[in-house]
Amino acid sequence: MINVFLDDIRPCPRGFVVARSAEECLLLMSASAVRVLSLDYELGYGQPNGLAVVQGIIASGNYPKEVYVHSSSLMGREYMVRELRAANPAGVTIHDGPMPASVLEAAARGGYSDE
Repeated sequence: MINVFLDDIRPCPRGFVVARSAEECLLLMSASAVRVLSLDYELGYGQPNGLAVVQGIIASGNYPKEVYVHSSSLMGREYMVRELRAANPAGVTIHDGPMPASVLEAAARGGYSDE
């Protein structure tokens, strides 16, 4: 199981696999089970955004265990969180905001605690 960090410019935290585009993120998710997914909204001018990833996840039913929406775009973050929560995926925790230090530290150590 992997952790995925979707962002076109921010550095990828330790313990995560970086996806720099919506397509790359969905490809990673189709190839491996994902425990933690952290999403950005704006992924470059003219490129599919984080909402495209959310819609792809919903369409495929291939959800990670936990989703954080770290985007600084308030509108984009609201759209992504709203669509994920409306889908109401069983057993998936959706967070409106960035990962806390405890999640980042656990991932950097090579694991992730559900606590």
